[in-house]
Amino acid sequence: MKKVALFGAGRIGRIHAANLAAMPGIELTAVSDPMAANAASLAQEHGARVDSVEAIFADKSIDAVVIGSPTTTHSDLITRAAQAGKHIFCEKPVDLSAERARACAAVVAQAGVACMIGFQRRFDPTFNEAKTRLDRGDIGNPEMLVITSRDPGAPPVEYIQQSGGIFRDMLIHDFDVFRWILCGDGDKAAWLSATGSCLTDPAIGKAGDFDCTAVTIKTVKGRLCQINTTRRAAYGYDQRFEVIGSQGMLQCGNHKPSEVTQATAQGTSQDNPEAFFLQRYAAAYRLEIEHFFTQLQNGGSFRTSVQDGVDAQILADAAAESAAGNRIITF
Repeated sequence: MKKVALFGAGRIGRIHAANLAAMPGIELTAVSDPMAANAASLAQEHGARVDSVEAIFADKSIDAVVIGSPTTTHSDLITRAAQAGKHIFCEKPVDLSAERARACAAVVAQAGVACMIGFQRRFDPTFNEAKTRLDRGDIGNPEMLVITSRDPGAPPVEYIQQSGGIFRDMLIHDFDVFRWILCGDGDKAAWLSATGSCLTDPAIGKAGDFDCTAVTIKTVKGRLCQINTTRRAAYGYDQRFEVIGSQGMLQCGNHKPSEVTQATAQGTSQDNPEAFFLQRYAAAYRLEIEHFFTQLQNGGSFRTSVQDGVDAQILADAAAESAAGNRIITF
């Protein structure tokens, strides 16, 4: 039985807690969150105790930690967990700075503990099936990737102010998908161009951020990736990509509450996409945490490593720099 502590009792923390509680051989032992009521509620729900950060790291019976706390706490908690000899699953990103993310990865390597970063899109059944077919050679050599990533609405401005900006907070997932899909054979980004606008809420612009972005990346091998994002999609959570290869194309569409198409004399209709990420990636969150503990048990490699977190952060920092300075960034 592996004993696990959870940092963060918010939306992501609750998802991970429920998935941990459902896994055989895993005991959610402790929950820590500065919001005492949230921590107490979640701990009681799953038969865990509420504990401080210090007490969790001092408890030698705790084998691993799951970090679902705010982004600004990630690198500190990863570092302290590694130094305490705990294995680590952490939500993206490692940090809001590539420099600090690198330093964090170095501590993990020195400590010799396992560390997986939660890029859950690699575990989405639809996206993962596309990756399987791509690796199998079904569409030949990949040449172009087009990613559409649109939220149904923006988070509160208070969140945006401490999020690191849309490139580090929202597009970090898309940069990881780019690396996963187009760079699996050792290819890497050669240059990146990004731009952004504030079209959905003036308060976001006043907070120094964008709510709509467009990014183009060219790889060393000449492959192209285009990413379009917005924080306002009135029709739901829009998550799609298509990869074009020398012998065909793979398309990954949205998930919908049902796949029923209704046709009447008035017209034809289908359900809109799922409401938000909690619904769209429910299976992916479950599969990624199962993967972490399975690989931890078997001694295998993780699908998303702390180095993947660093590499995605480098692209996010470059995109922010590109959009701010209206220039191309080369690597």
